[in-house]
Amino acid sequence: MYETIEQITDMFRRKEKQEKPETKTYFFTSLNDNIAYIKNSFSSADDLTVHEMILKGARAAVISIDNMINKEILAQGILRPVYSHRFFGSPEKCLEDIEYKLLYTDDITEITTFEELYKFIMSGFAVIAVDGCSKMLSIGIQGYRTRGISEPESDIIQRGSKEGFVEALRTNITLIRRRIKNTELKFEILTAGEISSTELCICYLENTVSPCILDELKKRIRKIDLDTILAAGYIVPYLEDKGTASPFRSVGITERPDTLCGKITEGRIGILIDGVPSALIVPYLFAEYFQTLDDYSNRPYFAVFTRLIKFAAFFISILLPGIYTSLGTFDPEMFPTLTLNKIAVSIAGTPLSLMAETILILLVYEIMRESGLRMPQPLGYAVSIVGGLVIGDAAINAGLIGAPTLMVVAVSAICSYIIPNLYAPAAILRIIFTVAGGITGIWGIAAVFCVVFINVCAKTSFGIPYTAPITPPGASMLRDVFIRAGWKTLSQKNEKIQDMPGAEQ
Repeated sequence: MYETIEQITDMFRRKEKQEKPETKTYFFTSLNDNIAYIKNSFSSADDLTVHEMILKGARAAVISIDNMINKEILAQGILRPVYSHRFFGSPEKCLEDIEYKLLYTDDITEITTFEELYKFIMSGFAVIAVDGCSKMLSIGIQGYRTRGISEPESDIIQRGSKEGFVEALRTNITLIRRRIKNTELKFEILTAGEISSTELCICYLENTVSPCILDELKKRIRKIDLDTILAAGYIVPYLEDKGTASPFRSVGITERPDTLCGKITEGRIGILIDGVPSALIVPYLFAEYFQTLDDYSNRPYFAVFTRLIKFAAFFISILLPGIYTSLGTFDPEMFPTLTLNKIAVSIAGTPLSLMAETILILLVYEIMRESGLRMPQPLGYAVSIVGGLVIGDAAINAGLIGAPTLMVVAVSAICSYIIPNLYAPAAILRIIFTVAGGITGIWGIAAVFCVVFINVCAKTSFGIPYTAPITPPGASMLRDVFIRAGWKTLSQKNEKIQDMPGAEQ
């Protein structure tokens, strides 16, 4: 029994990644030896292409991965000029002529190790090797197909750009560079994933970002011990601060390049992942969940109105089912008389207790939501409509659930969609508050709310309090939390994330 408990504990215990010594295998001078080593490394990989060439005065080879390069550029821009040139001198001189006289692209890099070669050819580069030379040239002629730029489906705004991130890392970098034409904008590419060797690009403004936060981020990225990285959520646990378990994330995510650019100008750091059509943002604060780009496109009075609605909707989504359950179970006299009569009739006509009935509807709603998401899109819409109208009405008529309870759950669910990025914690907290209200009444809800409130206040994002600038209070930064001041006011003093308490810790 003790060994079983120990094994389960070890399973969930996070182990620090051990720094592995960097290994480098340098090229041979013999072309045959280099080709043999590469083919042996790829063994049965049929997409490896090695095109050997007998040139005028030299012997060479072009190494690439099939369908990762543009074959037309390979033929017209590399093979044609190389074949037509007469080479003289040493192999190093031949490679130098190819680099400086024959090729007309600026995306050329000299490489000396097999590890560099593998990285480049699997990123859409072609590598030229010359017999007798221990260096090679990598040439960027990527030609793999990528999805076109389109509007994000889950992050839609009324006014603003209709462009969203795509899976190609270099395309996403271009989308950011187009919007911030500043020499202080920096891009650094790191690699994570033992097997996938996924490229991560951190982007920031050098004169705005906190050096301490930037160094800490790089340190955490280097400690990622995953084998593969296929989505942004893979690396989020490695970027969050240790010590406080919470349902809320301290790492933001967006599919919009304009949103990311706005955060970068405030001193945040963006993280782009190759193959992922979204970007991560660090540090990220709780108040930012309630901010959208439309807030800054509309007039201030309307932005304040919508922002207050978002705050109210969040608390309604997590508290309404619990408060309804607690009042209906322990304090029914709190309801107005007419409402109380209808609720009492509804409760008396159903076989389940009010708490069980509310939790059942919440679970059925989550099942319907998941089925609508996983099914083909046209069918998913039909399932949602049928589930909402037919199943709900049939359950009420059959006496399994009450109409007031269904209405409360429906209002709570609709409110949770106003802030999509907070849907996951809202769904869990909704059930927790319902259970607390059904067992211990309003005092249980108050106790759970205090626990959640303390948890949020204790959480940090790269040393910055998660509830900043509300706590600790910052008067100048409250212009953009519950209210949104006009641009003439906001532009007078542009507060940065590094100005907040804890940013330099």
